Amino acid sequence: MRFAKGAIGLYDAAIHLSETVTTIMIDTTRQPDGELLLRTLAMPADTNANGDIFGGWIMSQMDIGGGILAKELAKGRICTVSVEGMTFHNPIKVGDVVCCYGRCQRIGRSSMQIKLEVWVKPVLRENEAQRYCVTEGVFNYVAIDDNGRPRPVPALNA
Repeated sequence: MRFAKGAIGLYDAAIHLSETVTTIMIDTTRQPDGELLLRTLAMPADTNANGDIFGGWIMSQMDIGGGILAKELAKGRICTVSVEGMTFHNPIKVGDVVCCYGRCQRIGRSSMQIKLEVWVKPVLRENEAQRYCVTEGVFNYVAIDDNGRPRPVPALNA
């Protein structure tokens, strides 16, 4: 087998990394920010090639959770318009309980900015009693009418 110059070093490094035990850094003082919007179980069908839960699946769960909060605030239909600053802190393992927390950071005329965090509670693993934040990001939603056009978000006390 032929490797490009320097490629064998990368291959050896990849093998070494795959054999290294991953240590998850857990901040035990931090608590979830916002209300619990969604709780689900990470399943084998949701894994990537490394056996961890696929980042796209995590992002879709965040969008569902954020959409629930946005729909409640808008009192009707909403759509996702953008995602800002996704940060993946730690991998999620099959069997972990995945919880999505969120709070509204800002409401505009028709838009809502929702800060979302994904927390994991390991089940049947070390640190089973500890939950920790694995992902966070800001999702932007717009209230829409029956024709899909932006409409005002009702006043919070209305």
